[in-house]
Amino acid sequence: MPGINEGFALLSEQFMLMAGFAYVVAFCAYTWDLFSFSKVAKAGLATETRGEALVGAGVSRSGGKMIGQDLGAGPLDRGVRPSSKTHDGADGITAGDTMRYGKVKRRAARVAVALTVVAATVHGLAVLFRGLAAGRVPWGNMYEFCTTGGFAVALVFLIVLTRRDLRFLGTFVIGLVLVMIFAASSAFWTPAGHLVPALQSYWLVIHVSIAVLTSALFTLTFAMSVLQLIQSRREAAVAGGKPDKLRVMRLVPNALSLENMSYRINGIAFVGWTLTLMFGSIWAEKAWGRFWGWDTKEVWTFVIWVVYAGYLHARATRGWTGTRAAWLSIVGYLCVVFNFTIVNLYFSGLHSYAGVGS
Repeated sequence: MPGINEGFALLSEQFMLMAGFAYVVAFCAYTWDLFSFSKVAKAGLATETRGEALVGAGVSRSGGKMIGQDLGAGPLDRGVRPSSKTHDGADGITAGDTMRYGKVKRRAARVAVALTVVAATVHGLAVLFRGLAAGRVPWGNMYEFCTTGGFAVALVFLIVLTRRDLRFLGTFVIGLVLVMIFAASSAFWTPAGHLVPALQSYWLVIHVSIAVLTSALFTLTFAMSVLQLIQSRREAAVAGGKPDKLRVMRLVPNALSLENMSYRINGIAFVGWTLTLMFGSIWAEKAWGRFWGWDTKEVWTFVIWVVYAGYLHARATRGWTGTRAAWLSIVGYLCVVFNFTIVNLYFSGLHSYAGVGS
């Protein structure tokens, strides 16, 4: 068995540190984008107030011209909409429902995305050199899974950005990536080393790589669900005639749009988690001679599958929409975090080799 390349291991840690700094700057840029947009919205408050007065007179503003309009929608004019396909974000209450890129140039957001690309590239090099240092795939313990998971989250986020304008998620997604890197470097750090015999299998590549990508998708939907709860409460307040205290959320699509997007991504991620569970069982049969043994890690992997299956079923057939769907999605992600942290650290079992001391 080849030895550990300490030079590559040190280089990996240096790249991880640089990636962390780049993510911090990107996080600040995303946050600046949100609050700078909020200032623009605040500056336009006088115009909005005048527009509301015109609405009361039966007139609305469109393209700089005054046109007559039949106004019977009531609260819907204030941002609460029954469909995610009818709103383009022109009223300033929320962003467009389609989540497509608009014509407004947001320099801070562009800088943030560019910094995220740089950070993810450096992060990828850190993961690569970690693997080269150990002469294997770099996800054999909690440190490696956490750092690889953070890279997967950033990569998936950037890929989705090529199709939809989810830059409003940047502050939350990159914030979670920073948490992963900090946790890996402070609580889960493990020197590069060889795998225990049970992990020396090609099933490690198949099983863990799917689990990492699936967890990255769950991270995106978790951020969307949290924003959905905030936006839903804001929309209800605005519809009730209360002052808009969260103008920063005008950059975020309405709650229904966030829910629909989260539901679609969770559907894809659920397939990935199903494959994770199946391939893990096959690997268990190869390693230990049984497909299922009620090990703590296996049980919680199944619990996560049940929670997300319940979420998809309840929303599709039982009408569990709105805040209930968001909370189910959040509970599912909290189960993922619990499975990765608490189960690995405090429960003994056949998967204990995935802990800090691997």
